Amino acid sequence: MISHIHIKDFAIIKTVDVELHPGLNAITGETGAGKSIIIEAVSMALGSRADTAMVRSGSDKALIQIVVDETNLPPEDRTGIELLTREISKTGKTVCRIDGEIVTLSRFAEETKRIADIHGQYDHQSLLDPENHVKLVDLFRASYILPAKARVSECWTAYRTALRNFEKLSAEESSSKRELDFLRFEVSEINAAAPEPGEYEDLSESIRIMQNGEKVHDCLSHAFGALSEDNPSALESIGHARAMLLDISGLSDEYAGIEARISECYFELEELSVEISRMLDRLEYSEQSLNDAIARFDLLDRLVTKYGGKNGGIEDVLQYRDSAQERLANIENFDAVKAQLSDALQKAAWELTQESLILSRFRRKSAEELEKSVDEQLRALNFSDAKFCVNFAKWYGDDSANNEERSVDPADFSENGIDRMEFLLSANKGQPLLPVAKAASGGELSRLMLAMKSATGDIDGIPTMIFDEIDAGISGVTASIVGEKLLEMADKRQIICITHLPQIAACAEYHFVIQKSSDDETTYTTILELDGEEKVREIARLLGGKNVTETTLTNARELINLSQR
Repeated sequence: MISHIHIKDFAIIKTVDVELHPGLNAITGETGAGKSIIIEAVSMALGSRADTAMVRSGSDKALIQIVVDETNLPPEDRTGIELLTREISKTGKTVCRIDGEIVTLSRFAEETKRIADIHGQYDHQSLLDPENHVKLVDLFRASYILPAKARVSECWTAYRTALRNFEKLSAEESSSKRELDFLRFEVSEINAAAPEPGEYEDLSESIRIMQNGEKVHDCLSHAFGALSEDNPSALESIGHARAMLLDISGLSDEYAGIEARISECYFELEELSVEISRMLDRLEYSEQSLNDAIARFDLLDRLVTKYGGKNGGIEDVLQYRDSAQERLANIENFDAVKAQLSDALQKAAWELTQESLILSRFRRKSAEELEKSVDEQLRALNFSDAKFCVNFAKWYGDDSANNEERSVDPADFSENGIDRMEFLLSANKGQPLLPVAKAASGGELSRLMLAMKSATGDIDGIPTMIFDEIDAGISGVTASIVGEKLLEMADKRQIICITHLPQIAACAEYHFVIQKSSDDETTYTTILELDGEEKVREIARLLGGKNVTETTLTNARELINLSQR
């Protein structure tokens, strides 16, 4: 529950601190005193969108803090939150904190939605929109409906993926068959050339060598002669030097080191001499070899230019060939692939259908129980002749005639299932069931919303319910009954109710009044908790208006006494 609210520099509120209690807390005050501003501030402290216009004039930022007390909650309903803080800057920047830790607005709203449920004076409009009705039915039996909805959502995603794959392949069918001959030609052209990785570069080097063959031969021959054949040759001279050093290497480490180094040079030159000799043996200078190499290089160059891309090579040509072969195989095997995707689509559609039908059956069961519960609550709210109904616009369940499931079209499904439903209401005996928007007046909508909240309140586990003028459109005996219903609901949760009706305020276990005052410079709002006689005077004001007389005071005391249990 909410145990404390601190508001600073919000709208016309300079500073307000209010200690709230378990049970029914009523807040009253003159029109324009700022009752709804309190709800607006609490709403922002629970994660609603911030409005910089709500920062008090002359201030840089507004601050709202809520202290949460979960001492009396069962462990499964606890959030672990103790302090919520929301700062709203005049510049538009907002800061959200949970127990002092700065968090994102999305996390803030997600974490705080289990703290309190706020029903504003216009929230009953949600009952007029059929899009919201399925959400309320799902909430009523969330324990088994939400897992079923999750399965439907998974099946819907799988179905949409299978459908996209099938439609994409079908769209490609005609163009793919036109592409078939072209791909065959490309693959054949590359395969006929049979290029090898690295061949393109090797040919380029070979051609350069053959085009400079005479020069290469002369240079290699002279190099080999200098190393091995001249008199004296390099190897012969270095071998002689090595022998001299070897003769004195045992005399000192320094001589031995020089001998070792010159020996390394000798053996290295010896290996080079052998390698140059092999190069000379491999040299070929026939004109035919050169022409054949150039022709092969030109063929590969055309393939690289055509299939290798900018700055490509033979590896890119081979990669293009492999990709084209894969594409060719897919096209040549098109019918088999299409059949495979069609089977996958039918399977996904069947699974979506089955899970959606299961979800729909759960919803019908939930709807029946919700109808019964809301009807009971409406009777308790002096709406004894009212009849509430959840009407399903479409149902694909069992056919009672032949006990066979009717055919379904997955195109009718969504990630939320197959159901389209609308709340119907008969407000008076003998009147037909009509959509709520057509059947209910403002006061009847208020009672219907209260009945709905009362029916679902025990299920959602939210410990605090806040009502902003739930009494719109009602008066007299009905107002007293609504007050009694709020007091009854307050046995299991904290109720905070902003009201202008004395019958509802008289039922409150704790009564607060909001007052608007002004001085020479500004206007500000305060909120006070009333004791016994103060509450009597406030109820008397609500009963009698501006002039509070002994008669209205007496009536107020009587109303309070009759309203308390």
